Amino acid sequence: MNTNQYIIRKEKISDIPQIDHVTRSAFLSAAHSSGTEPLIIHALRASGQLTLSLVAEENGTLTGHVAISPVEISSRENGWFGLGPVSVVPERQGAGIGTALIKAALAALEQLPAKGCVVLGDPAYYGRFGFKADARLRYPEAPAEYFQVLAFDGIVPTGEVQYHASFYVTE
Repeated sequence: MNTNQYIIRKEKISDIPQIDHVTRSAFLSAAHSSGTEPLIIHALRASGQLTLSLVAEENGTLTGHVAISPVEISSRENGWFGLGPVSVVPERQGAGIGTALIKAALAALEQLPAKGCVVLGDPAYYGRFGFKADARLRYPEAPAEYFQVLAFDGIVPTGEVQYHASFYVTE
């Protein structure tokens, strides 16, 4: 996907150090961050659970990244994925890069085909993409309003969501 200022594309192996930098700098001052976001992406990649990894490239430099990985639902519904981490370097935040990355990732998911996507984050931000809290699908480790669902076919399963063990990595 081309935009006025940047290109959105799949990651290449040579992008990994820049993805680390983008992710680390994006979450450096985030109040909700554990500081493990780069480790999560590495662990997802190493375990074969990084379904989609897109980057935003501007003049040869990566300025953003989004990861998509499968999630498990207690009702055994397949075809559901988690969005995140989503990262944009601080000096480029607010320029539409995160929005473009999320839209590209969701479009790619629908082509898999996936049934839906979940995200843990700010309802005001992710609501713009169609995500909303839904009591049928729960993530008990966070306040319900911050765990949001986007069902591509409109059908939301019932159950608890579990992210891959990579999300719990600490080193």
